[in-house]
Amino acid sequence: MTSTSTTIDSALRGRAGRLAMAGFWLATRTLMVVLLVVNLHGTSSVRVEITQTYNNWYDVLVTGTMPHDDVMWQYPPAAAAIFLSPDLLPFLSYFQAFVALTVVCDALITIGLVRAARRTDGSLAGAVLWLTTLPLLLSLPFGRYDLQVTLLAVGSLLCLRFRRKLGGVLAGVGALVKVWPLLTLIGTPRGRTTRDAVVSALAAGAVLLAVLALFFRDTLGFLGNQGNRGIQVESLGGSALMLGKLVGAWSGKVEVRYGAYEYLGPYVSSVALLSVGLTVVGFAWLLLWRVKARRWTTATPLDAALCAILVFTITSRVLSPQYLIWLVGLAAVCLTCKHTTQRPVAWLIVASTALSTAIYPLTYGSEILPGTAFGTFLLVLRNGLLAWAAVWSCLRLWRASVSPLPGSGSVDGKDAEASAAPASKAGTEVPARV
Repeated sequence: MTSTSTTIDSALRGRAGRLAMAGFWLATRTLMVVLLVVNLHGTSSVRVEITQTYNNWYDVLVTGTMPHDDVMWQYPPAAAAIFLSPDLLPFLSYFQAFVALTVVCDALITIGLVRAARRTDGSLAGAVLWLTTLPLLLSLPFGRYDLQVTLLAVGSLLCLRFRRKLGGVLAGVGALVKVWPLLTLIGTPRGRTTRDAVVSALAAGAVLLAVLALFFRDTLGFLGNQGNRGIQVESLGGSALMLGKLVGAWSGKVEVRYGAYEYLGPYVSSVALLSVGLTVVGFAWLLLWRVKARRWTTATPLDAALCAILVFTITSRVLSPQYLIWLVGLAAVCLTCKHTTQRPVAWLIVASTALSTAIYPLTYGSEILPGTAFGTFLLVLRNGLLAWAAVWSCLRLWRASVSPLPGSGSVDGKDAEASAAPASKAGTEVPARV
């Protein structure tokens, strides 16, 4: 860390610093809620997801059936618990209760990041990133259920170091809510840590799925809707098609399908196939990294999780603006450890977050959907930054854990589990069993 960031970190650890952080959280989150209610350049439009889509699903879920007949239902069965959760606050309307619970999830993430900074190698940079970057998305975080999912992923990563079974359980539950939290386990040290975390995740997922199947019909009905998705306008493939349309090289159109604006026309199926291919290549790279990795530090599981989600986000056929909530949360977790390799990647995610808000909701209807030159520029720039972040994340993770250290010769060791304790104390890179 630089001397400036170290000074800021030290100042925030005092009572005055904690009060300042609490005050900033209260002020910014109040503003975010206000923007969800009061329209400012489309900021309140995101509430429709709660008042209509989620509320309609709630009406179906309370009958004991998953709303698989709605093509917008593309989520694993445990997502039902999120959409039913407003029943916990029966004295509020569905909208009010959902937003209130989402704000609570934000507060829990903030508290977790602050507590992680107390570790011997901890830093408050992660909490500061979360505090200051999430508001860049304006009202969006409180108008979607991705904050709840991010809470499970962040909780999993923060628990893996000392409570690996609990970390695995949270990842398993998260996978049944929105799949991607399972990738938080990609960087766990080899040996007992990985075994405990993976077995706990699978056991928790199996038990939860059995319970859901007992109380709900058609628990796996979401699979058909998800598999039929096309190329969303905001995705990397979508920005390529938008650029092609701008220069007259592509003649497709935009249409609402599966609850999102997607491209239809020539080459769309090829772009979709290419996206799937890139996802497979990305997953293969992650497995290769896992096999080749020789050194684990206390930051490696955090860095690998961010890297994995970046790879899957940028190669996906769908890149909704709320996906940035995931990336901000995982980047914040990385920065809770002084030894992270992902600090410059986190800055790219901050910039991408700001651009995402410029895209949606601020210019979505006026620039993005019509495919104007300015809208194309914004989308290509945002996706270019995310692609750069993904590649840079992969390179930095590989160099830190696979590439030989200068003048070190062989770096193969005996056991990653045995290396975890010294790493947590000193933060140095240590060998792991192949």
